[in-house]
Amino acid sequence: MLFAHVLRGSSLVRIEVKEGEPCPPDAIWIDLVAPTAGEDKIVEAAVGVMVPTREEMAEIEVSSRLYIENGARYMTATVLYNTETDKPGTTAITFIIAGNKLVTVRYDEPKPFSYLAGKLSKACAANTSGPSIMVELLDAIIDRVADILERLAAEVDKVSARVFERNAARDDPNQRYQAILRAIGRKGDLLSKTRESLVSLNRLVLFFTNEAEAVGLPKDQRTHLKSVARDISSLTDHASFLANKITFLLDATLGMVSLEQNNVIKLFSVMAVTLMPPTLIASIYGMNFEHMPELKWLYGYPLALIAMVIAAVGPYLFFKWKRWL
Repeated sequence: MLFAHVLRGSSLVRIEVKEGEPCPPDAIWIDLVAPTAGEDKIVEAAVGVMVPTREEMAEIEVSSRLYIENGARYMTATVLYNTETDKPGTTAITFIIAGNKLVTVRYDEPKPFSYLAGKLSKACAANTSGPSIMVELLDAIIDRVADILERLAAEVDKVSARVFERNAARDDPNQRYQAILRAIGRKGDLLSKTRESLVSLNRLVLFFTNEAEAVGLPKDQRTHLKSVARDISSLTDHASFLANKITFLLDATLGMVSLEQNNVIKLFSVMAVTLMPPTLIASIYGMNFEHMPELKWLYGYPLALIAMVIAAVGPYLFFKWKRWL
């Protein structure tokens, strides 16, 4: 799909351009969403820049993501999407600044794009340009990342409470720890994707800051761009803190699992030691020797049973006294 955003008075009107139709010449933001080859050619004819393919956007080398070609600035960043679901993802988005126009190429639907398009359709400055729209896009993306980290921090605190809470007697420890490990895994996966996005955004903002004056970005927008760079730095530090906390929770959970396993092994060990003396007594009187005086006693059998009970209870009481149980 191809959407052209045209400035009309104090709002930015979004126009869908069908394949085969020309792109409006006064469009200042052209948004390509999973474009076809025909839509790429429309943009190339209207703006005079080459649109990168999805494979080119996926390359991770800095030189393939941040470069200048024929006077146009190409910048590719990794952005989060579907973060409210159990399967969050990252997608590469390319920003192209050619003169006063901004071209964005993407294959997914991150929320900041729809949010900003709706915001600018209601009101925007009369001097809005492609570079200034990109600053607002970056600002919206960083705000979105901040919201994700805030939500992630709250969810990690909940997981922490579950790890260290006292177990109810009816709880199944196996199911409980399995659920906690799955939750930690999901939070860790989302956090790793968030950190990946922040790293790529930091590189893009530094590149854009260096080129801001060359693309005609106003002074106040350049100042705001530096503020965005500081926000990214602080969010990266917060993400590192959360990563350390998640690692701690994972280690603590595995430690709790080891303690549960040790308790089970200890129980079997105590049972084995407790039943050993009665087994010895029963083995002795189960031997088929002809001359065993106790076999002729009237109370030999009940006395043997009593001896086995005492032999079993004795070690148990000793373990309790030693606080081994």
